[in-house]
Amino acid sequence: MAVLTSNKVKVNDPTQGKTQDGSPIFNTASLFIAGKITDKTGGFVQITYNNYNSQDAETGNWSGHTGSDNLDLRYADHLINDNQDLIYGLTLHNNPGVQDVWNSTPAWGYGVVPGSTGAGDGVTPILDGGLGQQVAGIGAYAYWNKMVYAELTGYRTGDGIFSFMTQGNGGQVNIQGTNPYARLALTHEWGPHNVMVGLTHLDVRPYSDTTSHSGPTDHYRDNGIDFQYQYLLDPYTVTATVTRIHENIDYGLGAPSDTVNSLRAKTSFIYQAKYGATLSYFNLTNTLGAESKGWTPEVFWTPVQNVRLGMQYTKFSVDTAAINPKASDNNTLFFYVWGAY
Repeated sequence: MAVLTSNKVKVNDPTQGKTQDGSPIFNTASLFIAGKITDKTGGFVQITYNNYNSQDAETGNWSGHTGSDNLDLRYADHLINDNQDLIYGLTLHNNPGVQDVWNSTPAWGYGVVPGSTGAGDGVTPILDGGLGQQVAGIGAYAYWNKMVYAELTGYRTGDGIFSFMTQGNGGQVNIQGTNPYARLALTHEWGPHNVMVGLTHLDVRPYSDTTSHSGPTDHYRDNGIDFQYQYLLDPYTVTATVTRIHENIDYGLGAPSDTVNSLRAKTSFIYQAKYGATLSYFNLTNTLGAESKGWTPEVFWTPVQNVRLGMQYTKFSVDTAAINPKASDNNTLFFYVWGAY
């Protein structure tokens, strides 16, 4: 996947990205590798190149960098007889939610195009990508009779023998001990229809000084509820998702506690597995006064089975968390290309 972006954001802080004036720039590119390893093991690996990763303080020149992105390695088995249908297994991954099979979790919902994550900068819950490519998670899951899915995963800092999962990302976030993640989902199928209602809980303690392995910790408690509906019958595919996350934060260095609320909704329509459109809505707020709200329409075309061309536009109605005080100055247009082999 390659991404070309254009927006009007004027940025002077190198940590916030390249200064942009409405002209197109090549932003990111990702390589995805996935498939079977053995009869019961497989994997999914994403490697991403950021064309504007860092800026030289003296010359102002930008340099690109390649680093680990989403990764999920897993073991799976299937027990089936006249009375039950049970899928179970183990997963090793580096982003809470990337192991999930539904489009309503943050890892697979809004912003799956690399670089298109501007909505909610500074006010997103930690479950919404805050630990992505920074941690190692080991978990067990089971899916019973195509009705009940349950998972329990523990996350720790992605260093030591797990450093390959965070390689090249810099600014390692260190978390204390093993931090629990729980997922429960109920599903039901009838004809071409499928519906899912899920609950998610993440309890994590990153060190207040995220570069340290000791000292005070912040305490994040995220509780989410999500919904997905799908209609799958040629020539149409319809998917609708809604995700609500409530986060409580207690800071270890004495800063005021905070509460973050995130609401995301998305509907997609695909015709003949070739033409598609989506519309996303986001509304993120916290008790300290930050707010980000807007819409992201997207259209895409799959001329052949292994190539997709797409365009998405993020329009902010409110964005107090961004650098530019005028929300519309943060509007962003993305062009992307997907290829598969």
